[in-house]
Formats: sequence, C-alpha cells, structure tokens
Amino acid sequence: MMKLGVIGGSGLYRLEGLKNVESVTVKTPFGAPSDALLHGRLHGRELYFLPRHGQGHRLLPNEIPHRANIFALKELGCAWVLSVSAVGSLREGLQPRDIVLPDQYYDRTKSAREHTFFGGGIVAHVSFGDPSCDSFRKLLAGVAADVLKRADKPPRLFPSGTYVNMEGPAFSTRAESDTYRKLGFDVIGMTSLPEAKLCREAEMCYQAMAMVTDFDCWHRAEKEVSVDAIMGHLQANVGLGKQVIEELARNLPEARDCACTTALKYAIMTDPAAIPAAIKKSLAPLIGRYISPAK
Repeated sequence: MMKLGVIGGSGLYRLEGLKNVESVTVKTPFGAPSDALLHGRLHGRELYFLPRHGQGHRLLPNEIPHRANIFALKELGCAWVLSVSAVGSLREGLQPRDIVLPDQYYDRTKSAREHTFFGGGIVAHVSFGDPSCDSFRKLLAGVAADVLKRADKPPRLFPSGTYVNMEGPAFSTRAESDTYRKLGFDVIGMTSLPEAKLCREAEMCYQAMAMVTDFDCWHRAEKEVSVDAIMGHLQANVGLGKQVIEELARNLPEARDCACTTALKYAIMTDPAAIPAAIKKSLAPLIGRYISPAK
C-alpha cells in the first residue's frame, strides 16, 4: 500500500489518530528536514507527518529546508503529499476560514536554486504547466466536501485557485497586494510553491489545502493581517483539516495513473556518462529508475 505524506504548517503541528506512532529521523543529501517525522497508520494507511516550520514553529518561511523535506518523504516511500498551510485572500469572495485547493501558482520568490534537486552536474527540466496533481486534487475536493457537509457552520470549499508565493517573512505591502489582485490571483502564501516543484521532480502527487486566514492588506475595511488574527482563524479550521486528512487516508486508491508518476522520464537532459558518480548515488531515490547508479 502506497504511503501518504502530510506537511503541516501554521496551526497544524501534530496529527492525532495515528496508530503505532514512532519518530523517524532522516538524513538527506540536502541536510536535515524541518524536524523528525511522525510515522504511523491512519485507517490502515501508512502515513508520515512533518511539521513544516518544526515543532514550536522555529523556522521562518525562507529557512524551511524544502529539498530535505521532500527528499525525506520520497525516500520513505510516500506517493502522495498533502500540504496544509495558511494563506491570505486576494478576493472579496474568499473570506477567512474558507478553504482553497490551489491548482496554479505564481512565483515571487528569489530562491530558485533551493527549489530543485538538480544542478552541480545534472540538468533536468520537468513539465510544470499544471503544478498540482489533478487526480489528487479532485479526490481531495470530494473528500473535503463530504467532511464539510457534516460540520456545524462549515467553511466554504473552493476546488481550484491561483496561489502567489512570496518570500516573506514580512507580509505584503499594500501596493504589492493591490497588484496581485489586478493580476487575478486568489490567495497569497510563503511556502507551497517550492513543495509543489520538488514533489513534481520527485514524481510524487502534490496538493495544498490552503486555509484562508485574512485579507492580506488590500481590504481597507478590514484590519491588516496579524499573527493573532491568523492563528484565531486557523484554530477554528484545524479540527476540520484533521478530519479531511483522516477521510483522505481512507479513500486513497491502491495505485496511481497520473502523469506525476513519470515526470522525470524525459526530463533529464544530461548524458548519463557525464553525470558525476556522487550525484548518481545521492539522487538514486529520484533518478535510479532512469539512470543506473555508478558501479
């Protein structure tokens, strides 16, 4: 049975309901992940949970070791990665406590080198026109809709949207926020895009579950975004988020038939003979099915 990886962000630092729980420490070619991973079973599904900012929320968005996080989940055998995070709304119709499942991204970061496993002797270019896994997103949307139907005063669910990824750690200026609105973006956050890029390179299905916590700073009739307001809205939704994860674990299929499973098949451009032996060895969990390891 294929495994599920869950990355928890602001407000979701642990996952109750896991059976046979153990802490797993992983070393990767890209350093240590944000924290030890929790491994267990949820409704029979093997699951790994990773707190994105570390237990106690110790890491700034630009300090998160995204490559180590995703590499660890890949090495542990995860086929799907669900990311839970806080976002700001860039639309009047998206209100705090709404839930969005982004299917598009716009990159406003300056850390592209940290958002790929490749370089240093091996070149690869994956297709990224559709950044999230469509099959996974539709499955998650159906599961989330069923959970919300049973909730008292449930938030609204938006099964698609465009996520603009800024670096932070400060929130947007009003000029930036107004510009993102004019460009038609839906939500803004600081963490999801690197995960989506790296999961595609790792041939894992990725989907973010974005919890709207504020109106960024564009909405003149609302208070400016603050940590206090964010945490209040997140805590209101975190219980529902955990229920969605439980139902997702129940409903994941036994096999995948999406394009994510072969994302690297035609992406590696470097002649295998020119790839350094050390890279072949270190990236074997990613490229081993296409590039024979050095002998």
